Amino acid sequence: MPSKPPPPITMDAVYAAPGYLFRRMQQIAVSIFMEECKTFDLTPVQYAALIAIHTHPGIDATRLSAVIAFDRSTLGSVIERLQAKAYIERKPAPEDKRIKLLYLTKSGAAILREIIPAVERAQARMLEPLKPADRKALMGLLAQLVDLNNEASRVPLRAEDALEHLGKAG
Repeated sequence: MPSKPPPPITMDAVYAAPGYLFRRMQQIAVSIFMEECKTFDLTPVQYAALIAIHTHPGIDATRLSAVIAFDRSTLGSVIERLQAKAYIERKPAPEDKRIKLLYLTKSGAAILREIIPAVERAQARMLEPLKPADRKALMGLLAQLVDLNNEASRVPLRAEDALEHLGKAG
């Protein structure tokens, strides 16, 4: 039995592929975030790091990486930028001075309080073109896809494991 010929190579095939659409939506999401939050000079990853440090004061960089599902080697530069902006401080762990624990500074806590309305506007704008029922359906499906594909990620989300070592629930 002859095999079916491969489909023609077209840009339409690329434009309809889930990976392409996810990448484009990521570009759009970052663009909207940066536009709404431009006065704060924070990236989405820096924002996520500040939230995690606020929620879990004394977290170390390895556990922070697991909590926000961000590559540990790249996270170092994120931490350095947040420290340079005086939003976080690093303190040596009492039991092992080589490990640096992360804490929000007063200005870090203030910027976090101030940026939240802009972040909420950005999140709303990302879904605004959809009808309310479609927004809910999309968010449910995205959460399901992310959860079911977590192990396929270069940096799987490991929040529970990381926080267990902190002795804090998340």
